[in-house]
Amino acid sequence: MTITRRQLLQSSVLAAMTPALGTAASLAPLDAAQAQAAEDPAWRHALSLFGDVKYPADFKRYDYVNPDAPKGGQVRFSPAGTFDNFNPVVAGVKGALGAGVSLIYESLTTGSLDEASTEYGLLAESVKHPADYSWVIYRLRAEAKWHDGVPVTPADVIFSLEAFKKNHPRYSAYYQHVVRAEVVGERDIKFTFDGPGNRELPQIVGQLMVLPKHWWEGTDSKGQKRDIALTTLEPPLGSGPYRIKEFVAGRTVVLQRVDDCWARNLNVNIGRYNFDELRFDYVRDSTVALEAFKGDQSDWRSENSAKNWATAYDFPAVKDKRVIIEEFPNRSSGVMQAFVPNSRRDLFKDARVRRALNFAFDFEEMNKQLFFGQYKRISSYFDGTELASSGLPQGVELEILETVRAEVPADLFTTEYTNPVGGSSEAVRRNLLEAQKLMKEAGYEIRDRKLVNTATGAPATIELLSDADDPAFERVALFYKPSLERVGFAVTVRKVDSVQYENRRRNWDFDMVMHSWPESLSPGNEQREYWGSQAASMVGSQNLAGIKNPAIDKLIDRVIFAKSRDELVAATRALDRVLLWNYYVVPQWNYPKQRTARWDRFSRPEKLPKYGMASFPDIWWWDAEKAAKTGGRS
Repeated sequence: MTITRRQLLQSSVLAAMTPALGTAASLAPLDAAQAQAAEDPAWRHALSLFGDVKYPADFKRYDYVNPDAPKGGQVRFSPAGTFDNFNPVVAGVKGALGAGVSLIYESLTTGSLDEASTEYGLLAESVKHPADYSWVIYRLRAEAKWHDGVPVTPADVIFSLEAFKKNHPRYSAYYQHVVRAEVVGERDIKFTFDGPGNRELPQIVGQLMVLPKHWWEGTDSKGQKRDIALTTLEPPLGSGPYRIKEFVAGRTVVLQRVDDCWARNLNVNIGRYNFDELRFDYVRDSTVALEAFKGDQSDWRSENSAKNWATAYDFPAVKDKRVIIEEFPNRSSGVMQAFVPNSRRDLFKDARVRRALNFAFDFEEMNKQLFFGQYKRISSYFDGTELASSGLPQGVELEILETVRAEVPADLFTTEYTNPVGGSSEAVRRNLLEAQKLMKEAGYEIRDRKLVNTATGAPATIELLSDADDPAFERVALFYKPSLERVGFAVTVRKVDSVQYENRRRNWDFDMVMHSWPESLSPGNEQREYWGSQAASMVGSQNLAGIKNPAIDKLIDRVIFAKSRDELVAATRALDRVLLWNYYVVPQWNYPKQRTARWDRFSRPEKLPKYGMASFPDIWWWDAEKAAKTGGRS
């Protein structure tokens, strides 16, 4: 799933209408009533993956919100980095979507945080698709309007889809199976797919960010025609709960709640978007961001540094309870975070070389010295979920793997995958000797104290590329560097500015980077963009490792076309196992909770949603009484 809108969903409500595809029952002749139902399926208010939707069509609000939450107040954030664009269609630039600018837009559907994979109508009031998932029709709400009062139309939806497919490499792959979008009614848009059986596709198009066609095809205040393919710092027109109130290029974005937003009283929005303003003041790096928080220049902080969590939150405001430290469990997603060697480079084409990189990584000592022992080693591409493989394959997973037995490493059938374990001088020595042995088997030897390719004489050099806005990576890379050098690699750590880093990564101009792939509980089409062969050649895709493996492509299809939750879990575990045994990345670490700190000026519902972690600021609100006690701001 994509990570701002990564939870791609599939419908089980509609699947209940007929037997599963591929069963004998599904081949039985249809009577006239059944044939009519197949041609014209019923309209639905929600879509869900392999399960019932929780909320009925006439529900008033989500259970986890406070419908009486007061509106008002401002929340301040201090993101590290900068921005130079408000156009979400243009990739490869430092956009301000991370600063909440996506809140000025809406999609056809929106997710529920107390269900693993369910979406309800937002811009769309209803949806229908046939049992084979070969197409879907969304019906827009008649009351949906842009902030200028112009109705949202099917033309806006089609314009948005075409703009993302044409200009954004990631979404071009994401929506590649949508072969046609057309207006089929006054407020109806039909999306036709390139084949039946792909359960996720109806939900994927439902999560499309919808942009105003009339605004993007118009002219700006200077009379210049706008271009959806270009970056812009003109505050764009939206339909969502916020608009851009003011900004300073590269430094500040202030979002203002739209009091008369058309959707303010929709059931999916009750109790949400309670703050009048969201302010984002960009800072140089994460160190400055922490100091800004301690100095009461920002209100909320999600802490991703184990060192900071262990040592940086002992200042007076914490001791006197004006700042609240709290962890929230992550039940909604897993992750693969790793060092990623670029297998497009000759050095990393051999799996033995990639495996040697893992033997050189002493996670246990790094965890002790840098992370205060807080992390656990990642051993799955779906770490933290039921989708992670373990032990030896069996049952349905084994049956799936048998279909690609000749194309995958034989060891995965007989040996449980484990990462090398360090943490002591003896273990480290054994691991480094194993790494050197693997390099020798791959055709490398030490000459004049340098590791070189025996056939070409080319040295084994690695540049660890990092974003200057992320000093934490440099600390990790410098710890890893000496171990790689002991194997014989010539290693440099290169910091570049964030724009250069993004462009180099997007164009595969790197030896090794650090990256994370978030995984939802419902993996599907995004797996093609993560690990699929086609994405390996698609500039800007998430297949940073450059994976081109027919067996993995086949397993991704098994995930996408799974007909039950059990089959989805088994296929995902099979995919996970094959990815692990090809050693495409060096797995790093994970923490199962969201670590947060906040100035005590806010309140939240008594019970947070199961899959929302902190859900801040979405369902929280400004608490004037707490703010008065905390001081600093009114």
